[in-house]
Amino acid sequence: MAWELLEVSEPGYAYIILGGFVVAFSVVSLLVKEKLYINEVVLGTGFGVLMGPHCAKIFDPRGWTSDTNALTLEVMRVVLATGLFAIGVELPGAYMARSAKSLMVMVVPTMAVGWVISASFIYVIFPRLNFVAGLLISACLTPTDPIISAAIVGGKFAVKHVPLNLRRLIAAESASNDGMAYPFLTIAIYVLTEANAGVAIEKWIVLGWLYQVVLGTLLGAVLGWLFARVMKYTHRQGFIDRESYVAQYLALTVLTIGIASTLGVDDLLAAFAAGSAISWDEHFNVQIENEVFSSVIDLVLNCACFIYIGAWLPFDQFNSPELGVTPWRLVVLFIIVLLLRRIPVLLLLYRWIPEIRSWREALFTGHFGPMGVGAIFVSTLAIIKLEESAARTEQTEVLKQTIHPIVTFVVLCSIIVHGLSIPFFSFGKNVRVRTVSLSRTLTANQNTPPDWLLWARRPGTTSSRAPTRPGSPDNDAERGVLRQRGESARRGGDGDGTGEDITVDDGFGAREMSQENLAKEPHMPLGEAAMFVEDGPTQTDTAADQEEQDISEEPVSLYDQKQPVHDEEMRETSIHEEPEPEREARNVRFAPASE
Repeated sequence: MAWELLEVSEPGYAYIILGGFVVAFSVVSLLVKEKLYINEVVLGTGFGVLMGPHCAKIFDPRGWTSDTNALTLEVMRVVLATGLFAIGVELPGAYMARSAKSLMVMVVPTMAVGWVISASFIYVIFPRLNFVAGLLISACLTPTDPIISAAIVGGKFAVKHVPLNLRRLIAAESASNDGMAYPFLTIAIYVLTEANAGVAIEKWIVLGWLYQVVLGTLLGAVLGWLFARVMKYTHRQGFIDRESYVAQYLALTVLTIGIASTLGVDDLLAAFAAGSAISWDEHFNVQIENEVFSSVIDLVLNCACFIYIGAWLPFDQFNSPELGVTPWRLVVLFIIVLLLRRIPVLLLLYRWIPEIRSWREALFTGHFGPMGVGAIFVSTLAIIKLEESAARTEQTEVLKQTIHPIVTFVVLCSIIVHGLSIPFFSFGKNVRVRTVSLSRTLTANQNTPPDWLLWARRPGTTSSRAPTRPGSPDNDAERGVLRQRGESARRGGDGDGTGEDITVDDGFGAREMSQENLAKEPHMPLGEAAMFVEDGPTQTDTAADQEEQDISEEPVSLYDQKQPVHDEEMRETSIHEEPEPEREARNVRFAPASE
């Protein structure tokens, strides 16, 4: 009787899996995101793979409907449009106008060169695809995914170590080039489906550029501007409350993509343009300040989307020799795309991008060009467009079957590599700090006698103390202690070679040291001496500890200065370049000699 009451269904499983993951992730979100630097993108995708038809066989989006492509397209569309609208809103007012030069360099030449490079290697690696088919698949891989980029550059590690202007540039570029993928896709589709090349070029200019891109951008900007005017008017009249502002965050996104997709224009660019226009004067930003509802929406949508992607991935199609798709070809393609799609172009062009101030930042920006939701959206759209076309050639049929295996494999690898890059960098940084600290300790103690020898009396050994300066403290505690034997140091002087000689106790008796002997001392130089002064440990003692604290506590960016300060430079400065006034101010003495 009890078993008859159970209603096991696909929707029930979906609600349990999606809701359960969000609940579990929220419980440990601080630990996972702020300590391990792992975001919901990687975890959601992995969880989807485990729950999907290839592992637990509980969550199978492909079994929900016969038209999986249409379902996938709409899921990706909503998540992408919401993310793009959010980026547009969160950028400072008029940011797109102020950074137009940088964005033009980042979007147009970077995308175009990466598009051609990727297409060339696709043509070489996969024997059944011609160059035009390679251009179509490359168009799916060209845009930077805004969802993964936002999750990466918005994390705690990036906030500490990546300058704000660079994070904004990456966010704006990822939002812009997602919509700009339409022209790269449509030119390949028109060439494949149109018999006349002239007709293909004409359609590409009129439809692909003027109608879809230009009109879509204008539509989004006008909708955002009108909506901003209406919201300001109703706010002045007292017709709207604060909560309704946040609700419009999602409502305007849905309205924009609904109008844009109905008209057949670029709905992704329209959503981004609407978000930028509504926050142009920053009135909307002020009203939703300190509201967390938008962040909650983003988190839930991102988790649901990447769980869907993980369960939807066509693992069984990654090895299709009849189509020329094999695992080793896919791996080679991903490595080439990862290394050549963005990095070489940005290393050449970063001097024309004011926000990128060094080749290291150019390398960082080039590396963080992940492929994810946008690539799946564009590839699914390409399949639907090819199916709607009347052209039925062998190349189009092969292309429809190979787009998803190639694109989704690259997306899966990109999620793993880019999603785990920050944890890898953080782990490597911590290991290096601990290694340097340990090696410094071992070097300091390598030829040093044990501590008990410091206080042991040696028979027949006499010692003398250096004469004290008039007025100097006689008490040992007042002068401080130099705790390291076998180290050279001076008391007093102005750093130019003057100053009194001092007595050094190396554990085998005390001896007077002149300036010449100090320079010849075989142990650690003064800059590396582990001093203990009246007001606590010196900078040398705490260099490694302070750097370790900077990683986990102090939100200081290494890029705050005009030229980046890197770990080794900062470590060398803290050890070897102690400011002269501080050195002069120290009152030190050596450990008491044996009498």
